[in-house]
Amino acid sequence: MMERRILQEWINAIESAGTIDKIEEIRVAIFGKKGIMNAQFARMKEIPDSEKGAFAKELNIYKEQLNTLLVERKLFLSLAHLEATMKGEALDVTAFSPSSDRGALHPVMETMDRIVEYFTAMNFAVHTGPMVEDDFHNFEALNLPTYHPARDMQDTFYFKDAKLLRTHTSPVQIRTMLSTKPPIRMIAPGSVFRRDYDLTHTPMFHQVEGLVVEAGGSVSFANLKFILEDFLKTMFGEVEVRFRPSFFPFTEPSAEVDISCIFCGGDGCRVCSKTGWLEVLGCGIVDPNVFKAVGYENVSGYAFGLGVERFAMLIHRIGDLRSLFEGDVRLLEQFR
Repeated sequence: MMERRILQEWINAIESAGTIDKIEEIRVAIFGKKGIMNAQFARMKEIPDSEKGAFAKELNIYKEQLNTLLVERKLFLSLAHLEATMKGEALDVTAFSPSSDRGALHPVMETMDRIVEYFTAMNFAVHTGPMVEDDFHNFEALNLPTYHPARDMQDTFYFKDAKLLRTHTSPVQIRTMLSTKPPIRMIAPGSVFRRDYDLTHTPMFHQVEGLVVEAGGSVSFANLKFILEDFLKTMFGEVEVRFRPSFFPFTEPSAEVDISCIFCGGDGCRVCSKTGWLEVLGCGIVDPNVFKAVGYENVSGYAFGLGVERFAMLIHRIGDLRSLFEGDVRLLEQFR
């Protein structure tokens, strides 16, 4: 019969085991193929027949006792390990740090959102198009002939397969007119690309261009003037707005639009070059050649376009356009 001293030693070993690995080691030593239990049951052949029943009964009691202790100890150690792990990984969700950083929209995207919000409120649809364009949509359909300076290799990013990176979002207007019949009332926000880099130019920037087309001659420059004056006062407050005659291949007549300098109130300063005015966008009545390129007849319309970075710089008083794309945390933290 297994001595009670040996049984107690194994009980003590189980109760003092500090790891699950140690419990597994003890289990193998007791119940494994070469463990003490198998060795004790192997003694059955040496026990007289009259004593075998009592011997087997007592061994089974010991076996169940040890097995129960092993299971209970393993469960205890597993729960203790889980609790320790959870405490080590716990986060104090009530902790508060006044210096914790908060994210915010980039000033260019925030300005873009404001512009889009205004025009959608005025019932303009928002259209997008591919950034890799072809010559027809980017130039030809917009009344930009082959000799036009905008096609110069120094201004446009060309690919070897006659494709190019769009230089404005006007191709979206062409694609819309080719697939839609008037009336059209839309804006085309998005990224554009030109080979330029200085204080006021970057190789990639953002534009929002607008287009309104209706049947007949119902669209006039007065309609264009009204919407742009209201838009600019919404963006910059109570500023004066003026329209200067200009030239764009895709509009005729065309105009540059200025606002009274928001820095000096029109008195003249370094920012406005002492003129009291800041140029903010271009516009005009759509040229008949553009309508001809998309197959439109007996229609009228106006178009306009603006640089989002230009608006962001003026609204947020940013002096260098390049700083908007340099990822300087000191600048971006100001827009939380």
